[in-house]
Amino acid sequence: MKTATTRIAVLGAGPAGLALAHGLLERGVRDFLVFEKEAEAGGLCRSAPVDGAPLDTGGGHFVDVRRPAVTDFLFRFMPEGEWNLFERNTKIRLFGRMVGNPLEANVWQLDEATQRRYLADIAAAGCNAGEPMPSSFVDWIVWKLGRSIAEDYMLPYNRKMFGEDLDALGTYWLEKLPNVSYEDTLRSCRERRPFGSQPGHAVFRYPKKHGSGEVWRRMGEALGGRLVAGAEIVALDVAARAATLADGTEVRADVVVNTAPWPAFARLAGLSAASLSAVASLRHTGVYVEYRPGSFGSDAHWIYEPDPARPEHRYLLRENFLPGARGYWTETRIGREGPAAGPRFAAPWAYPLNTVGKNEAMAALLAECARSRVFGLGRWGEWQHYNSDLVVERALAFAGRLAGGGA
Repeated sequence: MKTATTRIAVLGAGPAGLALAHGLLERGVRDFLVFEKEAEAGGLCRSAPVDGAPLDTGGGHFVDVRRPAVTDFLFRFMPEGEWNLFERNTKIRLFGRMVGNPLEANVWQLDEATQRRYLADIAAAGCNAGEPMPSSFVDWIVWKLGRSIAEDYMLPYNRKMFGEDLDALGTYWLEKLPNVSYEDTLRSCRERRPFGSQPGHAVFRYPKKHGSGEVWRRMGEALGGRLVAGAEIVALDVAARAATLADGTEVRADVVVNTAPWPAFARLAGLSAASLSAVASLRHTGVYVEYRPGSFGSDAHWIYEPDPARPEHRYLLRENFLPGARGYWTETRIGREGPAAGPRFAAPWAYPLNTVGKNEAMAALLAECARSRVFGLGRWGEWQHYNSDLVVERALAFAGRLAGGGA
């Protein structure tokens, strides 16, 4: 068996692994290697040319601008002049028409009878009526948003995204959602313009000439020999801080940082039965990304599709955020897809599910791993539905702790 040694082994070259690696370099740490299963860096945020323009093969990924330190960091690899800046324009296809998102701020775009129904249900929503917070996901959505928004949009959309058994999900990750304001919704209906809070990515950046994967590809390229591409990790021994590659090479390190999905390893060793059970309990979904030629006929950047009769849950209209591009792509949860109608890409690991008890299971797993100087980082290493900007912020902060010996 071949053996390789390094001070820090980073498993996975998605946004978490790449930002960590460059954060280490910034701090003078050079004795590390990043191992990536694919031939190219980027993880879920990769792109490929389709019909004369880039397409994001892991779904739509846009850089939120709310964290200036993150965008400044990304500009080191793709200068600011190579990005366009957009004010988010997203819509929901509901009752055969395009309605602005968020729905509660755009109820005025629906017919008057539906507006009255929505307003009555928002007023009666449990969170507005002083009712105790329910513990089940489905009941919580109704309690928070009112029955009409829940049944017409949020529940069918979430079933398409995450699976039919929504009550397997916890509610802890939803508590950041603001209450739907009856007063704001009524005002928007009267004045026929949106009021209320804006969703995430209200302002975002997307490359002018490339897909979202280009900045991550450049980051991987800038690592030179410290990025080991085409190197699938098939086994991880946590207690020994040893990772085994598909070619049999064993990598030993003083510190291991895992950004890959824990259940993706064919073998996990050096963990207690409780931690192995925690890994086995983790749930996720994958998506198919499929290209469609022609114009969707909307000025939206992307569109949400809650109709259960349609397999896809989102449309990404690249002609509206990538100058000169044609066509659009769909995102469909793996398991809901029909026959392919165009070029199709599979992303088997797309969304970690926030199931009941997941946070407690992950906290115990990561605490045990940390005692052996093995750490989880990013969407998959921490099993949190983080966007790439938050992943970069957390990775840079963790690089500081590693470099200072505090991790």
